[in-house]
Amino acid sequence: MREEITRQIRVVWNRGRGRFRPTVSRHAAARGIHGNVCNKGPYVEIYAQGPEEAVSGFISDIENRPPKRAAILKINVENIENSERYTQFDIIESEKTKGEIFVSPDIAICEECKEEMFDPKNRRYLHPFINCTCCGPRLTILDSLPYDRERTSMKEFPMCPDCAKEYNAPATRRYDAQPVCCNECGPEVYLIGREERGREAITYARKTIAGGGIVAIKGIGGFHLCCDASNETAVRKLRQLKRRPMKPFAVMAKNLEAVRKECEVSAEQTRILDGHQKPILLLDKKKEAKILCPSVAPGNPKVGVMLPYAPVQLLIFRYDDGIKMPEFLVMTSGNTSGAPICRDDREAEAELSGFCDCMLSHDRKIRIRADDSVMDFYENKPYMIRRSRGYAPLPFMVSTPYRGQVLAIGGELKNSFCIGVDNRFYPSPYVGDLEDLRTVKALRETVGRMETLLEVEPEIVCCDMHPKYNSVMVAEELGLPVVKVQHHYAHILSCMAENDCAEQVIGVSFDGTGYGTDGTIWGGEILLSDLDGFTRVGSVMPFLQVGGDASSKEGWRIAVSLIYGMTGDRKKAAEITEKLELCTKQEANVQFTMADRKINAVISTSAGRLFDGVSAMLGIRRKSTFEGEASMALEFAAEEYRETMLEKSKHKFRKLKNMVTIKRIQILSIEMKIC
Repeated sequence: MREEITRQIRVVWNRGRGRFRPTVSRHAAARGIHGNVCNKGPYVEIYAQGPEEAVSGFISDIENRPPKRAAILKINVENIENSERYTQFDIIESEKTKGEIFVSPDIAICEECKEEMFDPKNRRYLHPFINCTCCGPRLTILDSLPYDRERTSMKEFPMCPDCAKEYNAPATRRYDAQPVCCNECGPEVYLIGREERGREAITYARKTIAGGGIVAIKGIGGFHLCCDASNETAVRKLRQLKRRPMKPFAVMAKNLEAVRKECEVSAEQTRILDGHQKPILLLDKKKEAKILCPSVAPGNPKVGVMLPYAPVQLLIFRYDDGIKMPEFLVMTSGNTSGAPICRDDREAEAELSGFCDCMLSHDRKIRIRADDSVMDFYENKPYMIRRSRGYAPLPFMVSTPYRGQVLAIGGELKNSFCIGVDNRFYPSPYVGDLEDLRTVKALRETVGRMETLLEVEPEIVCCDMHPKYNSVMVAEELGLPVVKVQHHYAHILSCMAENDCAEQVIGVSFDGTGYGTDGTIWGGEILLSDLDGFTRVGSVMPFLQVGGDASSKEGWRIAVSLIYGMTGDRKKAAEITEKLELCTKQEANVQFTMADRKINAVISTSAGRLFDGVSAMLGIRRKSTFEGEASMALEFAAEEYRETMLEKSKHKFRKLKNMVTIKRIQILSIEMKIC
């Protein structure tokens, strides 16, 4: 009889619930370990019984060979004395318990499932919902924890005998994979308002796109609006319908080879672009790029690119119906301006039917919206612009001891919220701009669902100081104690939390606008900050922001205000304004009068508005059709000018646009004596 020990192992990890237990079972079989594994919700609990060497090897396997796409956050091991005798290793039913909770984001389709989906001999050939333990929906289908099928929207689709056999067989890739299904028992795609279902629906959608039409497509976290990204007519039509004249569209590429034809892609960018999160990545266009039409990202040297992450997206590119599809598709969020991304047929019919020629949907319910994540690179390192699908709600864990539960309701624009539980901070998926009451409704709903999933009852709620934000209204209606935090201090605290920093820092916070503690508009701040508060030690030189809300969209107003403020002379300011062709004489006089009488004018240190003003002065953008447009155009012009100056030693300076810009700088320098 072998001499045995028994150890209890508790594992906290960050990638869903159903995939860990099958891996543990396989490791146990390989080492001859008896015992069991159970999903407790916040963690996986394992009892391992066997010879000491085998148990130690088993624990090492768990640490060093976890499931694909998984990362262990914490592992605790305890010896168990006088344990019961186990005769085999079992996966036992999930149990609900209190403790640290980690909800998995949705995971892009894996290579194994991709191969099966395009294998005519496989029973899941062209299956739009193929998944396994390493890929598929998680957060967006989840009702509650532990993560088991009966607590997801897949509970409406009973497994067929073949799928059930795979689900219960430890040797298969779909052992205990909660969303497992096939063409016989899974959800079905269809066209809203038409008879086509399944294969016919996909073929119709493909034919529509290939013919220059626009299609709304329901994916994992919501709908996208889709058209041929190489078809200028189709892209312009989508812009007109969405009333989005300049804001760049994201595109989805068929594969990495297509991306490399159009964009500069480093090895690190490739790793993220083709990883299991598959975010939108902002990439530099190649100078010789010819596939994407100009209207995809007008005047922009970058383009937001992602690869297919849902099976149905791959099927739009590749199917056995003989239709030739483009290598790039516009894949922009399916919503009207300001509204949250549509997630069901009712919302799609109400908001998207006027934008598209058909709507490809499916009957798997989306519980939580999850728009695409967006990332950029700086000095060959990635940084997050919008954290959502694939990343949220994985928590940031800080070392500073804290006990309690708090809800931070987020900002007014580009809203996402955060739930803090002890030293863990769970960011939500992207919600949207709260100027639209539909987004406010989505915020309330998502907060409630996240609180349920994380088993949280917040004790306090944090919000912005601005008295008129809808986010503040939502916070105050919750009936909890409200803590109001200055906008730019909140930015710095977020950076501190993300980097697990509790020391005093010099925080530089530059953005559009935020309500300051002195009642003025802040936006270009240097704050000496710690976890208890801040001291404002510097800022952009204050200027008078004239024109109210209009000034945030019309940078020429900021330019006129800056010129008037620096000259202090109406006549001189009028001369400069006229030379720079910022506005009419009448418009300039109105701005001067408003400034003199302090009508619809406020003191501001906004870096965003400063950039808007400079962009207008240089003749780059007088107005913005979307937030940040003028500042982006200024950045692109500066980058182009820098590149031109670097080339000047080799080639003759020949770009008229830059000469005009230089002339404008000379006007400003001479007239205002700017050093």
